Amino acid sequence: MADENRHAAEWRFDMLSIARWCATQGWPVLPLAPGRKTPAANCSQCQDKGHTHLGCPCGSQGRWCHGFHAATADSQRINNWWANNPQFGVGVGCGPAGLVVLDVDAHAKSLPPRDRILPGITIHDDVNLDGLEHGFHTLAMLAALRGKPDPASDEETLRVRTPSGGMHIWYRVEGRRRFRCSAGSSAGRALAWQVDVRSHGGYIVAPGTTTDAGTYLPVGSTRTPRTLPEWLAVELTRTGHLEVPQQRSELRPHVLPQRARQAVIAAGGGRNRAVQILEAALREVIACAAVTEGAGFSDKLNRAAYTAGGLAAGGYATVIDVERILRGAADYARPGQEGRSTQIIRSGLDAGARRPLHIEGHLA
Repeated sequence: MADENRHAAEWRFDMLSIARWCATQGWPVLPLAPGRKTPAANCSQCQDKGHTHLGCPCGSQGRWCHGFHAATADSQRINNWWANNPQFGVGVGCGPAGLVVLDVDAHAKSLPPRDRILPGITIHDDVNLDGLEHGFHTLAMLAALRGKPDPASDEETLRVRTPSGGMHIWYRVEGRRRFRCSAGSSAGRALAWQVDVRSHGGYIVAPGTTTDAGTYLPVGSTRTPRTLPEWLAVELTRTGHLEVPQQRSELRPHVLPQRARQAVIAAGGGRNRAVQILEAALREVIACAAVTEGAGFSDKLNRAAYTAGGLAAGGYATVIDVERILRGAADYARPGQEGRSTQIIRSGLDAGARRPLHIEGHLA
């Protein structure tokens, strides 16, 4: 209790100071309604039925309408909002801040069915669930099953105690991965019972913010998020939180840019088919960006290089062009691993070149 009182004293700042501090961390902020943890109300125009943030002029005019969509790190706007409305709380837009925050609840509720406690993980009937009461327990159970430390005890990252007795565990996401929000009680996408996920498409209450229920206080001495542990990234991917582009048009800029498509030489009526073959092979490589381990990256890159080598040997592209395309895909999926990727690509190209690929599907 003494430590909590000390931390409370450290964080008795005005909301403008907290908003400014968040912005210096690179976290866009939004105003919260006085005494509450919900966004400040829209202007009257934006409260009209059917009105959305899409195409709304309020953002360009400096208003905070539409919740986390209005989050900003602009110092002048922050000063205007909180200097004129010091009663506003502070929220952080998780998506643009590159954050994943585990929102652990400690509510007294009846246990859900066993298949909802850790979605996707079977909890057999002979497992005794006595004492399992809230999100701290389910998160600890998940960590124990994976042989990993409990995130609620992670002293290397920012943790914030909520007024209701829960905890916000903040992590930073690196690279191009984007995770989606969820509620731990959801019958659909969920990480664990009473463990919500705040990321793209959501916001989190900033540490130091005071509501009618109390103050959101940091735990321990760490004040910044550390990188999301890979095991948690894998779990979030398994439970459907990872955003993966599904439409071919979304993938094409990374898979086969226009200049690369032009490098695929037409051979009679086979040009489109050659492009399709190369895109299909590269799409497998690109998909590895969603999971940093266990995705079979080496095998998929080798197969793509083998296919590309066959196309080049068949006269549908040059080796220089396909090697450049392969390098781009590999760098997208595994940035910083150029040496490893180069070895795989050259080996695959050499093997593919020994068996030219013909569009009709026969190898010479």
